[in-house]
Amino acid sequence: MGKLIVWNIASLDGYFEGPEPWDLSLHETIWGDELSEFSQTQLADTEALVFGRRTYEGMASYWANETETGPITDAMNALPKYVVSNTLTAADWNNTKIIGGDVIEALRDIKAASERNLYVFGSAELLATLLPAGIVDEYRLGLAPLLLGRGNLLFKPSDTRIDLELLKTQPLKNGGIVLSYGLKTPS
Repeated sequence: MGKLIVWNIASLDGYFEGPEPWDLSLHETIWGDELSEFSQTQLADTEALVFGRRTYEGMASYWANETETGPITDAMNALPKYVVSNTLTAADWNNTKIIGGDVIEALRDIKAASERNLYVFGSAELLATLLPAGIVDEYRLGLAPLLLGRGNLLFKPSDTRIDLELLKTQPLKNGGIVLSYGLKTPS
């Protein structure tokens, strides 16, 4: 059985997107050879990608039209994808299925049948649903070396506390850091 892993890049103050939709300029401060290699390793270990509707639409628009080929572009377009939405009627990006209704139960079933990991990219609204359900196994966060000041928070305010334990840190030469956290096991 694979794990459900959340992956995203965020500013030190917690924003994964600037004040305007798809303002991802903060990603430029952390992107480089090291993060490219990290991304390729993750994609090689991916059973499927999971997106909320808004993130799916942006990713599909970008990756399906990317003309430069390479390991990341090829993987993003070839991998199976799930988009969680109760409003989409069609998902045209290669290898995409729509999950509607009980997303938690659907993802539990997909995870149980998976040999490799499922990755949730972006999708802050979807995360607000997944986190309290306890379905996420690991959190991987690329911290960009900046305070953005405003934008779209990756983790929405919640009444649910989730205790984590640090699994790994990977400092990057450009000042960013990749943090990996798992669920803390009760002592």
